[in-house]
Amino acid sequence: MIPVPPGYRCVPPQLNMGAEVVDRPLTLGWGARPALWWDGGLLTRDELRARVDACARGLQALGIERGTPYLLRGSNTPELVVAFLAGLKLGALPALVNSQLGPRELAHIVGNAEAEIALVAEHAAEPLRQLRRAQGVPRRLVLLDATPAPGELAFASVQDQDTRPLAAAATRADEPAFLVYTSGTTGLPKGIVHGHRWVVAVGDLGVLRADYTPDDRVLATGEFSFISALGHGLLWPLRAGASAALLGGRATPEAVLTTCQRLGVTVLFSVPTFYRKVLALPDVERQYPGLRLRYGNSTGEPLGVATYREWRARFGWDIYEYYGVSEFQVLTCHGPVVPLRPGSLGVAFPGVALRVLDPSLRPVPPDAEGYLSLRADDPGLFLGYRHDVERWRRMFRGGWFQPGDRVRADADGYFWYVGRDDDFFKSRGMAVAPAEIEAALMELAPVLEAAVVPVPDAAIGNAIEAHVVLRDGYQPAPQLAEELRAALRARIAPYKVPRAIHFADALPHSAQGKVLRRALLPRA
Repeated sequence: MIPVPPGYRCVPPQLNMGAEVVDRPLTLGWGARPALWWDGGLLTRDELRARVDACARGLQALGIERGTPYLLRGSNTPELVVAFLAGLKLGALPALVNSQLGPRELAHIVGNAEAEIALVAEHAAEPLRQLRRAQGVPRRLVLLDATPAPGELAFASVQDQDTRPLAAAATRADEPAFLVYTSGTTGLPKGIVHGHRWVVAVGDLGVLRADYTPDDRVLATGEFSFISALGHGLLWPLRAGASAALLGGRATPEAVLTTCQRLGVTVLFSVPTFYRKVLALPDVERQYPGLRLRYGNSTGEPLGVATYREWRARFGWDIYEYYGVSEFQVLTCHGPVVPLRPGSLGVAFPGVALRVLDPSLRPVPPDAEGYLSLRADDPGLFLGYRHDVERWRRMFRGGWFQPGDRVRADADGYFWYVGRDDDFFKSRGMAVAPAEIEAALMELAPVLEAAVVPVPDAAIGNAIEAHVVLRDGYQPAPQLAEELRAALRARIAPYKVPRAIHFADALPHSAQGKVLRRALLPRA
Protein backbone atom coordinates (compact mmCIF):
# COMPACT_ATOMS: atom_id res chain seq x y z
CA MET A 1 0.00 0.00 0.00
CA ILE A 2 1.20 3.50 -0.85
CA PRO A 3 0.60 5.85 2.12
CA VAL A 4 -1.33 9.00 1.26
CA PRO A 5 -1.20 12.36 3.07
CA PRO A 6 -4.22 13.99 4.78
CA GLY A 7 -6.55 15.68 2.30
CA TYR A 8 -5.31 13.58 -0.62
CA ARG A 9 -7.42 14.35 -3.72
CA CYS A 10 -10.01 16.24 -1.70
CA VAL A 11 -11.27 18.85 -4.17
CA PRO A 12 -13.26 21.72 -2.62
CA PRO A 13 -16.23 23.09 -4.61
CA GLN A 14 -14.50 26.46 -5.03
CA LEU A 15 -10.88 26.40 -6.16
CA ASN A 16 -8.54 28.65 -8.14
CA MET A 17 -5.49 26.97 -9.62
CA GLY A 18 -3.43 30.17 -9.62
CA ALA A 19 -4.14 30.81 -5.95
CA GLU A 20 -3.33 27.19 -5.13
CA VAL A 21 0.11 27.45 -6.77
CA VAL A 22 1.05 31.09 -6.11
CA ASP A 23 -0.79 32.26 -2.98
CA ARG A 24 -1.32 29.17 -0.83
CA PRO A 25 2.44 28.48 -0.43
CA LEU A 26 2.82 31.94 1.15
CA THR A 27 0.25 31.08 3.82
CA LEU A 28 2.46 28.08 4.65
CA GLY A 29 5.45 30.35 5.28
CA TRP A 30 7.29 29.54 2.07
CA GLY A 31 7.65 33.12 0.82
CA ALA A 32 11.46 33.19 0.98
CA ARG A 33 11.86 29.81 -0.74
CA PRO A 34 13.00 29.68 -4.38
CA ALA A 35 10.24 29.35 -6.95
CA LEU A 36 11.91 29.60 -10.37
CA TRP A 37 15.52 29.12 -11.48
CA TRP A 38 16.92 29.92 -14.90
CA ASP A 39 20.27 30.88 -16.35
CA GLY A 40 21.07 34.22 -14.78
CA GLY A 41 18.04 34.51 -12.55
CA LEU A 42 16.01 33.36 -9.55
CA LEU A 43 12.58 34.28 -8.21
CA THR A 44 11.46 33.57 -4.67
CA ARG A 45 7.84 32.71 -3.88
CA ASP A 46 7.21 36.28 -2.71
CA GLU A 47 8.76 37.72 -5.87
CA LEU A 48 6.78 35.37 -8.09
CA ARG A 49 3.53 36.41 -6.39
CA ALA A 50 4.33 40.09 -6.93
CA ARG A 51 5.09 39.59 -10.63
CA VAL A 52 2.02 37.42 -11.20
CA ASP A 53 -0.31 39.95 -9.60
CA ALA A 54 1.24 42.87 -11.51
CA CYS A 55 0.84 40.89 -14.72
CA ALA A 56 -2.77 40.01 -13.85
CA ARG A 57 -3.59 43.70 -13.53
CA GLY A 58 -1.91 44.34 -16.88
CA LEU A 59 -3.89 41.55 -18.54
CA GLN A 60 -7.08 43.04 -17.13
CA ALA A 61 -6.18 46.34 -18.78
CA LEU A 62 -5.97 44.47 -22.11
CA GLY A 63 -9.49 43.13 -21.59
CA ILE A 64 -8.56 39.69 -20.26
CA GLU A 65 -10.89 38.70 -17.45
CA ARG A 66 -12.71 35.68 -16.08
CA GLY A 67 -13.42 33.26 -18.94
CA THR A 68 -11.40 35.19 -21.57
CA PRO A 69 -9.26 32.89 -23.78
CA TYR A 70 -5.77 34.02 -24.78
CA LEU A 71 -2.76 32.30 -26.37
CA LEU A 72 0.67 31.65 -24.89
CA ARG A 73 3.43 30.46 -27.21
CA GLY A 74 7.14 30.14 -26.54
CA SER A 75 9.83 28.31 -24.63
CA ASN A 76 9.86 27.95 -20.84
CA THR A 77 10.78 31.44 -19.68
CA PRO A 78 9.89 33.37 -16.51
CA GLU A 79 7.73 35.70 -18.62
CA LEU A 80 5.64 32.84 -20.01
CA VAL A 81 5.24 31.32 -16.54
CA VAL A 82 4.12 34.63 -15.04
CA ALA A 83 1.66 35.27 -17.90
CA PHE A 84 0.17 31.79 -17.46
CA LEU A 85 -0.20 31.97 -13.68
CA ALA A 86 -1.66 35.48 -13.91
CA GLY A 87 -4.39 34.21 -16.24
CA LEU A 88 -5.20 31.38 -13.84
CA LYS A 89 -5.63 33.83 -10.95
CA LEU A 90 -7.99 35.95 -13.06
CA GLY A 91 -10.06 32.91 -13.96
CA ALA A 92 -9.21 33.54 -17.62
CA LEU A 93 -8.49 30.71 -20.07
CA PRO A 94 -4.81 30.59 -21.13
CA ALA A 95 -4.21 28.32 -24.12
CA LEU A 96 -0.69 26.88 -24.26
CA VAL A 97 0.47 26.29 -27.83
CA ASN A 98 3.61 24.47 -28.92
CA SER A 99 6.05 26.75 -30.72
CA GLN A 100 6.76 24.14 -33.41
CA LEU A 101 3.23 24.00 -34.79
CA GLY A 102 2.83 25.48 -38.28
CA PRO A 103 0.55 28.17 -39.77
CA ARG A 104 -2.28 25.78 -40.69
CA GLU A 105 -2.39 24.31 -37.17
CA LEU A 106 -2.13 27.76 -35.60
CA ALA A 107 -5.00 29.10 -37.69
CA HIS A 108 -7.16 26.24 -36.42
CA ILE A 109 -6.09 26.80 -32.81
CA VAL A 110 -6.71 30.56 -32.86
CA GLY A 111 -10.19 29.94 -34.24
CA ASN A 112 -10.93 27.06 -31.89
CA ALA A 113 -9.72 28.93 -28.80
CA GLU A 114 -11.40 32.17 -29.94
CA ALA A 115 -8.34 34.02 -28.73
CA GLU A 116 -8.02 37.68 -29.67
CA ILE A 117 -4.78 38.23 -27.74
CA ALA A 118 -1.56 36.21 -27.95
CA LEU A 119 1.52 36.51 -25.78
CA VAL A 120 4.37 35.02 -27.76
CA ALA A 121 8.16 34.69 -27.81
CA GLU A 122 9.94 36.26 -30.77
CA HIS A 123 11.18 32.93 -32.13
CA ALA A 124 7.58 31.71 -32.40
CA ALA A 125 5.88 34.95 -33.45
CA GLU A 126 6.13 35.03 -37.24
CA PRO A 127 3.33 32.52 -38.03
CA LEU A 128 1.00 34.51 -35.79
CA ARG A 129 2.03 37.73 -37.53
CA GLN A 130 1.21 36.16 -40.88
CA LEU A 131 -2.17 35.02 -39.59
CA ARG A 132 -2.87 38.47 -38.20
CA ARG A 133 -2.05 40.12 -41.53
CA ALA A 134 -4.18 37.65 -43.48
CA GLN A 135 -7.19 37.25 -41.20
CA GLY A 136 -6.95 39.98 -38.57
CA VAL A 137 -6.54 37.50 -35.70
CA PRO A 138 -5.25 37.47 -33.10
CA ARG A 139 -6.19 41.12 -32.62
CA ARG A 140 -3.24 41.91 -30.32
CA LEU A 141 0.26 40.46 -30.13
CA VAL A 142 2.37 40.87 -27.00
CA LEU A 143 6.07 40.01 -27.35
CA LEU A 144 7.33 38.19 -24.28
CA ASP A 145 11.05 38.60 -24.85
CA ALA A 146 11.85 41.10 -27.62
CA THR A 147 11.24 44.57 -28.98
CA PRO A 148 7.78 44.50 -30.58
CA ALA A 149 7.12 45.38 -34.20
CA PRO A 150 4.81 48.31 -34.99
CA GLY A 151 1.30 47.56 -33.80
CA GLU A 152 2.53 45.05 -31.18
CA LEU A 153 3.11 45.42 -27.45
CA ALA A 154 6.09 44.61 -25.25
CA PHE A 155 5.42 42.35 -22.29
CA ALA A 156 7.17 44.82 -20.00
CA SER A 157 4.72 47.55 -21.00
CA VAL A 158 1.79 45.31 -20.10
CA GLN A 159 2.97 44.88 -16.51
CA ASP A 160 1.17 47.07 -14.01
CA GLN A 161 3.30 48.90 -11.47
CA ASP A 162 1.00 47.76 -8.66
CA THR A 163 2.49 44.60 -7.13
CA ARG A 164 0.21 44.42 -4.10
CA PRO A 165 -1.56 41.09 -3.51
CA LEU A 166 -4.52 40.58 -5.83
CA ALA A 167 -7.41 38.37 -4.78
CA ALA A 168 -7.89 35.42 -7.10
CA ALA A 169 -11.18 34.98 -8.92
CA ALA A 170 -13.66 32.86 -6.97
CA THR A 171 -13.71 30.10 -9.59
CA ARG A 172 -15.49 26.80 -9.22
CA ALA A 173 -13.35 23.67 -9.11
CA ASP A 174 -15.00 22.40 -12.30
CA GLU A 175 -14.71 25.74 -14.11
CA PRO A 176 -12.36 25.81 -17.17
CA ALA A 177 -8.83 26.82 -16.13
CA PHE A 178 -6.60 26.31 -19.18
CA LEU A 179 -6.34 24.77 -22.63
CA VAL A 180 -3.65 22.57 -24.13
CA TYR A 181 -3.55 21.44 -27.73
CA THR A 182 -2.36 18.10 -29.02
CA SER A 183 0.58 18.05 -31.41
CA GLY A 184 -1.67 17.46 -34.42
CA THR A 185 0.12 14.34 -35.66
CA THR A 186 -3.20 12.58 -36.38
CA GLY A 187 -5.09 15.57 -37.75
CA LEU A 188 -5.77 19.13 -36.60
CA PRO A 189 -4.91 19.72 -32.93
CA LYS A 190 -7.61 19.07 -30.34
CA GLY A 191 -8.23 21.66 -27.65
CA ILE A 192 -8.27 19.89 -24.27
CA VAL A 193 -10.00 21.85 -21.52
CA HIS A 194 -8.94 21.24 -17.92
CA GLY A 195 -10.68 22.58 -14.83
CA HIS A 196 -9.19 24.23 -11.76
CA ARG A 197 -9.74 20.93 -9.94
CA TRP A 198 -6.92 19.39 -12.01
CA VAL A 199 -4.22 20.90 -9.81
CA VAL A 200 -5.51 18.88 -6.82
CA ALA A 201 -7.09 15.80 -8.40
CA VAL A 202 -4.06 15.07 -10.62
CA GLY A 203 -1.54 17.29 -8.86
CA ASP A 204 -1.79 15.17 -5.72
CA LEU A 205 -0.87 12.13 -7.84
CA GLY A 206 2.18 13.83 -9.31
CA VAL A 207 3.36 15.04 -5.92
CA LEU A 208 2.79 11.61 -4.33
CA ARG A 209 4.87 9.70 -6.87
CA ALA A 210 7.65 12.30 -7.11
CA ASP A 211 8.19 12.52 -3.34
CA TYR A 212 9.49 16.11 -3.62
CA THR A 213 11.57 17.74 -0.90
CA PRO A 214 11.97 21.51 -0.32
CA ASP A 215 15.51 21.22 -1.72
CA ASP A 216 14.40 19.69 -5.01
CA ARG A 217 14.87 21.66 -8.20
CA VAL A 218 12.78 20.14 -10.96
CA LEU A 219 13.34 20.48 -14.68
CA ALA A 220 11.19 19.27 -17.58
CA THR A 221 12.80 19.26 -21.02
CA GLY A 222 9.55 19.85 -22.92
CA GLU A 223 7.71 23.13 -23.41
CA PHE A 224 4.91 23.77 -20.93
CA SER A 225 2.48 23.36 -23.83
CA PHE A 226 3.21 19.64 -23.27
CA ILE A 227 0.93 18.94 -20.30
CA SER A 228 3.33 16.50 -18.66
CA ALA A 229 5.97 19.23 -18.52
CA LEU A 230 3.41 21.76 -17.27
CA GLY A 231 2.34 19.58 -14.36
CA HIS A 232 5.54 17.80 -13.39
CA GLY A 233 7.94 20.59 -14.31
CA LEU A 234 6.08 23.62 -12.95
CA LEU A 235 2.75 23.45 -11.14
CA TRP A 236 3.22 20.40 -8.96
CA PRO A 237 6.70 21.17 -7.60
CA LEU A 238 5.62 24.74 -6.84
CA ARG A 239 2.54 23.49 -5.02
CA ALA A 240 4.56 20.88 -3.09
CA GLY A 241 7.25 23.26 -1.84
CA ALA A 242 9.98 22.42 -4.35
CA SER A 243 11.15 24.78 -7.12
CA ALA A 244 11.15 24.71 -10.92
CA ALA A 245 14.18 25.09 -13.17
CA LEU A 246 13.60 26.49 -16.66
CA LEU A 247 15.42 25.28 -19.77
CA GLY A 248 16.04 27.95 -22.37
CA GLY A 249 16.40 26.88 -26.00
CA ARG A 250 16.38 23.42 -27.55
CA ALA A 251 16.53 20.29 -25.39
CA THR A 252 19.76 18.85 -26.78
CA PRO A 253 21.58 16.41 -24.49
CA GLU A 254 24.40 18.87 -23.93
CA ALA A 255 22.06 21.80 -23.21
CA VAL A 256 19.96 19.82 -20.75
CA LEU A 257 22.88 18.33 -18.85
CA THR A 258 24.70 21.68 -18.73
CA THR A 259 21.56 23.38 -17.40
CA CYS A 260 21.01 20.64 -14.84
CA GLN A 261 24.58 21.04 -13.61
CA ARG A 262 24.51 24.84 -13.55
CA LEU A 263 21.12 25.15 -11.82
CA GLY A 264 21.55 22.23 -9.43
CA VAL A 265 18.61 20.23 -10.80
CA THR A 266 17.73 17.18 -8.71
CA VAL A 267 14.69 15.74 -10.55
CA LEU A 268 14.43 15.48 -14.34
CA PHE A 269 11.40 14.84 -16.56
CA SER A 270 11.91 13.97 -20.22
CA VAL A 271 11.11 11.50 -23.00
CA PRO A 272 12.87 8.27 -24.07
CA THR A 273 14.47 9.91 -27.11
CA PHE A 274 16.37 12.30 -24.85
CA TYR A 275 17.80 9.51 -22.68
CA ARG A 276 18.83 7.49 -25.73
CA LYS A 277 20.57 10.50 -27.28
CA VAL A 278 22.50 11.06 -24.06
CA LEU A 279 23.64 7.44 -24.00
CA ALA A 280 24.86 7.76 -27.58
CA LEU A 281 27.47 10.30 -26.42
CA PRO A 282 30.75 8.55 -25.57
CA ASP A 283 31.83 8.82 -21.93
CA VAL A 284 29.06 11.37 -21.25
CA GLU A 285 28.56 10.24 -17.66
CA ARG A 286 32.02 11.59 -16.75
CA GLN A 287 31.66 14.94 -18.51
CA TYR A 288 29.27 16.51 -16.00
CA PRO A 289 30.80 15.88 -12.56
CA GLY A 290 28.63 18.52 -10.88
CA LEU A 291 25.28 16.84 -11.55
CA ARG A 292 23.04 16.60 -8.47
CA LEU A 293 20.29 14.56 -10.10
CA ARG A 294 18.74 11.95 -7.82
CA TYR A 295 16.38 10.40 -10.38
CA GLY A 296 14.83 10.88 -13.81
CA ASN A 297 11.38 10.27 -15.29
CA SER A 298 10.31 9.17 -18.75
CA THR A 299 6.99 9.30 -20.59
CA GLY A 300 5.52 9.59 -24.08
CA GLU A 301 6.51 6.15 -25.36
CA PRO A 302 8.26 3.06 -23.92
CA LEU A 303 11.76 3.69 -22.60
CA GLY A 304 12.90 0.08 -22.96
CA VAL A 305 14.59 -2.16 -20.41
CA ALA A 306 17.92 -1.95 -22.22
CA THR A 307 17.94 1.86 -22.08
CA TYR A 308 17.09 1.83 -18.37
CA ARG A 309 19.80 -0.71 -17.51
CA GLU A 310 22.49 1.10 -19.46
CA TRP A 311 21.51 4.41 -17.85
CA ARG A 312 21.55 2.90 -14.36
CA ALA A 313 24.95 1.32 -14.99
CA ARG A 314 26.51 4.51 -16.37
CA PHE A 315 24.89 7.25 -14.26
CA GLY A 316 23.98 5.38 -11.08
CA TRP A 317 20.43 6.69 -10.68
CA ASP A 318 17.02 5.46 -11.76
CA ILE A 319 14.65 6.48 -14.52
CA TYR A 320 11.00 5.95 -13.61
CA GLU A 321 8.55 5.36 -16.44
CA TYR A 322 4.98 6.51 -16.11
CA TYR A 323 1.97 6.66 -18.39
CA GLY A 324 -0.15 9.71 -19.06
CA VAL A 325 -2.51 11.25 -21.58
CA SER A 326 -3.29 14.92 -22.19
CA GLU A 327 -6.89 14.36 -21.13
CA PHE A 328 -5.77 13.47 -17.59
CA GLN A 329 -2.01 13.40 -17.20
CA VAL A 330 -0.15 10.95 -14.98
CA LEU A 331 -2.21 7.74 -14.73
CA THR A 332 0.32 5.28 -13.30
CA CYS A 333 2.51 5.56 -10.21
CA HIS A 334 6.19 4.78 -10.67
CA GLY A 335 8.67 6.74 -8.58
CA PRO A 336 10.56 6.75 -5.30
CA VAL A 337 7.44 5.58 -3.41
CA VAL A 338 7.00 2.46 -5.60
CA PRO A 339 9.59 -0.34 -6.07
CA LEU A 340 10.90 0.00 -9.60
CA ARG A 341 10.30 -2.69 -12.22
CA PRO A 342 12.28 -1.89 -15.39
CA GLY A 343 10.03 -1.80 -18.43
CA SER A 344 6.88 -1.35 -16.35
CA LEU A 345 4.69 1.75 -16.16
CA GLY A 346 4.16 1.33 -12.43
CA VAL A 347 0.94 0.68 -10.52
CA ALA A 348 -2.41 2.41 -10.07
CA PHE A 349 -2.49 5.36 -7.68
CA PRO A 350 -4.42 5.02 -4.42
CA GLY A 351 -8.02 6.01 -4.99
CA VAL A 352 -7.78 5.91 -8.80
CA ALA A 353 -9.95 3.25 -10.44
CA LEU A 354 -7.63 2.09 -13.24
CA ARG A 355 -8.46 -1.25 -14.86
CA VAL A 356 -7.53 -3.47 -17.81
CA LEU A 357 -10.77 -4.37 -19.63
CA ASP A 358 -11.66 -6.45 -22.67
CA PRO A 359 -13.77 -5.04 -25.55
CA SER A 360 -16.90 -5.95 -23.58
CA LEU A 361 -15.66 -3.93 -20.56
CA ARG A 362 -14.99 -7.04 -18.50
CA PRO A 363 -11.81 -7.27 -16.38
CA VAL A 364 -9.10 -9.49 -17.86
CA PRO A 365 -6.95 -11.85 -15.76
CA PRO A 366 -3.37 -10.96 -14.76
CA ASP A 367 -0.91 -10.78 -17.68
CA ALA A 368 -3.73 -10.76 -20.25
CA GLU A 369 -3.86 -7.90 -22.72
CA GLY A 370 -6.71 -5.39 -22.64
CA TYR A 371 -7.64 -1.72 -22.81
CA LEU A 372 -6.43 0.67 -20.14
CA SER A 373 -9.60 2.13 -18.61
CA LEU A 374 -10.27 4.84 -16.02
CA ARG A 375 -13.53 5.42 -14.19
CA ALA A 376 -15.33 8.21 -16.04
CA ASP A 377 -16.23 10.05 -12.83
CA ASP A 378 -12.60 10.61 -11.79
CA PRO A 379 -12.17 14.33 -10.93
CA GLY A 380 -8.79 14.47 -12.68
CA LEU A 381 -10.33 14.00 -16.11
CA PHE A 382 -10.57 16.87 -18.57
CA LEU A 383 -13.79 18.83 -18.94
CA GLY A 384 -14.03 18.23 -22.67
CA TYR A 385 -12.65 19.04 -26.10
CA ARG A 386 -13.08 22.69 -27.06
CA HIS A 387 -16.13 22.95 -29.35
CA ASP A 388 -16.20 19.19 -30.00
CA VAL A 389 -18.69 17.44 -27.75
CA GLU A 390 -19.04 14.42 -30.02
CA ARG A 391 -15.33 13.62 -29.88
CA TRP A 392 -15.49 13.88 -26.09
CA ARG A 393 -18.42 11.45 -25.94
CA ARG A 394 -16.56 8.90 -28.08
CA MET A 395 -13.81 8.63 -25.44
CA PHE A 396 -16.24 7.14 -22.90
CA ARG A 397 -17.84 3.67 -22.89
CA GLY A 398 -20.08 2.26 -20.18
CA GLY A 399 -18.79 4.57 -17.48
CA TRP A 400 -15.11 4.21 -18.44
CA PHE A 401 -12.68 6.59 -20.12
CA GLN A 402 -10.52 4.71 -22.66
CA PRO A 403 -7.66 6.59 -24.35
CA GLY A 404 -7.03 3.69 -26.79
CA ASP A 405 -3.92 2.07 -25.31
CA ARG A 406 -3.51 -1.66 -24.81
CA VAL A 407 -1.72 -2.82 -21.69
CA ARG A 408 -1.44 -5.80 -19.40
CA ALA A 409 -1.18 -5.90 -15.62
CA ASP A 410 0.80 -8.51 -13.74
CA ALA A 411 -0.29 -10.24 -10.53
CA ASP A 412 1.28 -7.45 -8.43
CA GLY A 413 -0.64 -4.72 -10.25
CA TYR A 414 2.21 -3.35 -12.38
CA PHE A 415 1.11 -2.17 -15.82
CA TRP A 416 3.05 -3.05 -18.97
CA TYR A 417 2.56 -1.18 -22.22
CA VAL A 418 1.55 -3.14 -25.33
CA GLY A 419 0.68 -0.44 -27.85
CA ARG A 420 -1.88 2.03 -29.09
CA ASP A 421 -4.96 0.54 -30.68
CA ASP A 422 -4.42 2.53 -33.86
CA ASP A 423 -0.75 1.41 -34.12
CA PHE A 424 -1.58 -2.30 -34.36
CA PHE A 425 -1.68 -3.93 -37.78
CA LYS A 426 -2.17 -7.43 -39.20
CA SER A 427 0.59 -9.50 -40.80
CA ARG A 428 -0.10 -13.07 -41.91
CA GLY A 429 -3.45 -12.73 -40.15
CA MET A 430 -1.78 -12.05 -36.79
CA ALA A 431 -1.98 -8.81 -34.79
CA VAL A 432 1.38 -7.04 -34.55
CA ALA A 433 2.29 -4.44 -31.92
CA PRO A 434 5.14 -2.25 -33.22
CA ALA A 435 6.19 -1.30 -29.68
CA GLU A 436 7.02 -4.92 -28.83
CA ILE A 437 9.33 -5.35 -31.84
CA GLU A 438 10.92 -1.95 -31.26
CA ALA A 439 11.67 -2.85 -27.65
CA ALA A 440 13.28 -6.12 -28.75
CA LEU A 441 15.43 -4.30 -31.32
CA MET A 442 16.61 -1.75 -28.76
CA GLU A 443 17.81 -4.56 -26.50
CA LEU A 444 20.43 -5.38 -29.14
CA ALA A 445 23.79 -3.70 -28.66
CA PRO A 446 24.03 -1.94 -32.06
CA VAL A 447 20.57 -0.32 -31.90
CA LEU A 448 20.00 3.13 -30.41
CA GLU A 449 16.46 3.73 -31.65
CA ALA A 450 13.93 1.83 -33.76
CA ALA A 451 10.56 2.26 -35.43
CA VAL A 452 8.45 -0.53 -36.93
CA VAL A 453 5.88 0.05 -39.69
CA PRO A 454 3.59 -2.02 -41.92
CA VAL A 455 4.25 -2.21 -45.66
CA PRO A 456 1.28 -3.42 -47.77
CA ASP A 457 1.88 -6.87 -49.24
CA ALA A 458 -0.69 -8.69 -51.41
CA ALA A 459 0.31 -12.13 -50.09
CA ILE A 460 0.39 -11.53 -46.32
CA GLY A 461 -1.56 -8.31 -45.85
CA ASN A 462 1.32 -6.32 -44.41
CA ALA A 463 5.02 -7.00 -44.29
CA ILE A 464 6.90 -5.82 -41.21
CA GLU A 465 9.78 -3.42 -41.77
CA ALA A 466 11.99 -1.65 -39.25
CA HIS A 467 13.89 1.63 -39.38
CA VAL A 468 16.90 1.67 -37.09
CA VAL A 469 19.40 4.25 -35.83
CA LEU A 470 22.72 2.67 -34.90
CA ARG A 471 24.98 3.52 -32.00
CA ASP A 472 28.42 4.97 -32.58
CA GLY A 473 30.89 2.29 -33.62
CA TYR A 474 28.47 0.41 -35.89
CA GLN A 475 28.18 0.87 -39.63
CA PRO A 476 25.10 0.16 -41.78
CA ALA A 477 25.59 -3.00 -43.81
CA PRO A 478 23.42 -5.82 -45.21
CA GLN A 479 25.29 -8.28 -43.00
CA LEU A 480 24.45 -6.28 -39.86
CA ALA A 481 20.78 -6.20 -40.86
CA GLU A 482 20.79 -9.99 -41.13
CA GLU A 483 22.56 -10.32 -37.79
CA LEU A 484 19.89 -8.17 -36.15
CA ARG A 485 17.11 -10.23 -37.72
CA ALA A 486 18.78 -13.43 -36.52
CA ALA A 487 19.10 -12.06 -33.00
CA LEU A 488 15.41 -11.13 -32.99
CA ARG A 489 14.38 -14.69 -33.83
CA ALA A 490 15.69 -15.73 -30.41
CA ARG A 491 13.61 -13.03 -28.69
CA ILE A 492 10.23 -12.77 -30.43
CA ALA A 493 7.92 -14.94 -32.51
CA PRO A 494 9.25 -15.63 -36.02
CA TYR A 495 6.27 -13.96 -37.71
CA LYS A 496 7.14 -10.70 -35.89
CA VAL A 497 10.71 -10.50 -37.21
CA PRO A 498 10.94 -7.63 -39.73
CA ARG A 499 11.26 -8.61 -43.36
CA ALA A 500 13.68 -5.74 -43.86
CA ILE A 501 15.71 -3.45 -41.63
CA HIS A 502 16.54 0.01 -42.95
CA PHE A 503 19.30 2.10 -41.41
CA ALA A 504 18.79 5.82 -40.82
CA ASP A 505 20.82 8.67 -39.37
CA ALA A 506 17.79 9.79 -37.38
CA LEU A 507 14.08 9.06 -37.00
CA PRO A 508 11.32 11.67 -37.32
CA HIS A 509 9.92 12.94 -34.01
CA SER A 510 6.91 14.98 -32.97
CA ALA A 511 7.20 18.24 -31.08
CA GLN A 512 6.80 16.19 -27.89
CA GLY A 513 9.66 13.83 -28.77
CA LYS A 514 7.64 10.79 -29.86
CA VAL A 515 8.78 8.79 -32.89
CA LEU A 516 6.46 9.50 -35.83
CA ARG A 517 5.88 6.09 -37.38
CA ARG A 518 3.42 7.59 -39.86
CA ALA A 519 6.20 9.61 -41.45
CA LEU A 520 7.98 6.34 -42.27
CA LEU A 521 5.04 4.66 -44.00
CA PRO A 522 5.52 4.04 -47.73
CA ARG A 523 3.78 6.59 -49.93
CA ALA A 524 0.85 5.34 -51.98
